[in-house]
Amino acid sequence: MPFYVSPEQLMKDRADFARKGIARGRSVVVLGYDHGIAFVAENPSRALHKVSEIYDRIAFAAVGKYNEFENLRVAGVRYADLRGYSYDRSDVTARGLANAYAQTLGTVFIQESKPYEVEIVVAEVGTTAEEDQIYRLTYDGSVADEHGYVVMGGAAEPIDQALSERWHPGMTLGDALTLAVELLGKDGNGGDADRQLGPAQLEVAVLDRNRPRRTFRRIAGPLLERLLSRDDPTSDVPTVDDAGPGPHDVLTGDTSVTGDSTREAATNPQTQRPEDA
Repeated sequence: MPFYVSPEQLMKDRADFARKGIARGRSVVVLGYDHGIAFVAENPSRALHKVSEIYDRIAFAAVGKYNEFENLRVAGVRYADLRGYSYDRSDVTARGLANAYAQTLGTVFIQESKPYEVEIVVAEVGTTAEEDQIYRLTYDGSVADEHGYVVMGGAAEPIDQALSERWHPGMTLGDALTLAVELLGKDGNGGDADRQLGPAQLEVAVLDRNRPRRTFRRIAGPLLERLLSRDDPTSDVPTVDDAGPGPHDVLTGDTSVTGDSTREAATNPQTQRPEDA
């Protein structure tokens, strides 16, 4: 016998299902600093990235089901490459990418039997801090234009509250990373003991407005340790002049990897487990 469920109840059940799946993931913090936008995630995996490059000045961060947000990342890379090739590289914008993601997420939420258990951020670094763009997209395709910082997944509410009190424009990269890591280490279940997150447990990347064209770079190894330890208050990420081989190279700690190593090839996916990330 067929049964009837009201549209309101159906949408509510789908939303609750998606929110519970997202809450199981570890939090990601995206926040502005004096020279760009920083992405900090608790992620001990060196292969399953939660933060990735999409295009020249655009990056992507996500929480939730890895296989679902990886599909969105790959689609975003293809969208950006096709638009940049067909028109001009300057026509690829975070706003256009966010609109495309919103349509996909909204369609899946309404038409499919199971919504995507993901929450994503699309960020674009501008020539000045005022021109930076950060868009947050939820499982149902809703888009929010965020200013300064955004937190997704896990214990997002207490971290967001703390950032509203302690974050301010013009923070150095070291100060911004130290604040984000401290808040990510807070016990999301209300416990008394805070965790000490080290570089091996973190995935950190930045959109550095001072780099020519390709602004995305990952921060790891000795460089991340130095930024978090703050042994030298004046130390920061090396400038473009001393950043190594060139704008098409990515620095990971003190070693350089030539080529498009941070933008995983859309046509060569790895074998991953579709677990909560």
